[in-house]
Amino acid sequence: MSDTTFTPDEDAIIGAARSFARDVIAPNAQSWERDRAMPRSVFNQAACAGLCGLLVPQSLGGQGIRFQAMAKVMEELSYADFAAAFALVVHNNFCRSLSANGTAALQERYLGPCMAGATIGSFLLTEPQSGSDAANLQTVAVADGDDWVINGQKAWVTNSDKADVLAVYLQTDPPRGWRGIACVLVDRETRGVKATGPYELLGSHAMGPGGMTFSDVRVPQSQTMIAPGSGFKAAMGGIDVARAIVAAMCAGMLRCGLDVAYSHALNRQAFGQKIADFQGVQWQLADVATDLHAITLMAYDAARAIDAGENVPLPAAHAKKFATRAALTGLSQCMQAMGADGLQQTHALARHLAGAKAAQYMDGTTEIQNVVISRGMRKHYEGA
Repeated sequence: MSDTTFTPDEDAIIGAARSFARDVIAPNAQSWERDRAMPRSVFNQAACAGLCGLLVPQSLGGQGIRFQAMAKVMEELSYADFAAAFALVVHNNFCRSLSANGTAALQERYLGPCMAGATIGSFLLTEPQSGSDAANLQTVAVADGDDWVINGQKAWVTNSDKADVLAVYLQTDPPRGWRGIACVLVDRETRGVKATGPYELLGSHAMGPGGMTFSDVRVPQSQTMIAPGSGFKAAMGGIDVARAIVAAMCAGMLRCGLDVAYSHALNRQAFGQKIADFQGVQWQLADVATDLHAITLMAYDAARAIDAGENVPLPAAHAKKFATRAALTGLSQCMQAMGADGLQQTHALARHLAGAKAAQYMDGTTEIQNVVISRGMRKHYEGA
């Protein structure tokens, strides 16, 4: 539904994502949800399909696609399962950040294995006490010779159950506030690193959500990926990207919901006619189709702005706010149009409903999007 024109290479990757969603994710997503985990072998399978290193430049061995194509890839994967797709989003964004910010030594050590799906990456920004206040980090790194000594606790870590290398945002100079924030790579097996969880949620367990604690964890300062003073801005830039991608992922879930509900309406009869013949059902699903169209336009407009190097926070906030809200409402409407059949786990709608709710909390809650939008409005009208 987007008017984005993709290159032949991007079209091939999008096609690979569609096949991967159909052949790997869709047949297994419900069992992953039941088992509360997605096997790490899925990352290797994704790499074999060309779905790791999506945003890494081709000069470093990646696919080098644009953010618009990345959004479409994740839309296709989310059509099958939001949680599995989000686990791959985080891993791909880890690879992107490493390729953009890491030293040659760090890239040589981690980038190849990550793009091959043999090493899994994750970001650790959120903390139990800070939530959406990303500048209020209490995880501290103290310089000791050539090392950092890290202490603190992280929450809501995607891939916490299987990540091998952790991109930890931490405070190196508390009096300087956000200017003291850096990002340091920590190997999962380093002494003093401990996983807490995984969390028991409404759904979306395939993304491996959990916490991490750091107790006198010692790592070389050469493991610093983003230096103090640049960490906070890098984190916020990454969040803007994630908001646009999550909006596209909501389009994938809602498109699946509409496909399933309309197919059901065409094949189910009541009172001597097809469900699809009832005007109430027609209009209910027409509203969903309108919201799906709007989500798509907003998501890909934000992704286009990223590719163009334009100011991104406002369109990304609009896209994520609207997409997550419309997906949650629209999936519920799709389920309602199917009657009690909408509750069954034989299709993805109930799983998607949990995914849409989870999406409202990721990369800034809906309320945080309103903060961003309100600031933009005030700046506009004060300058008018």
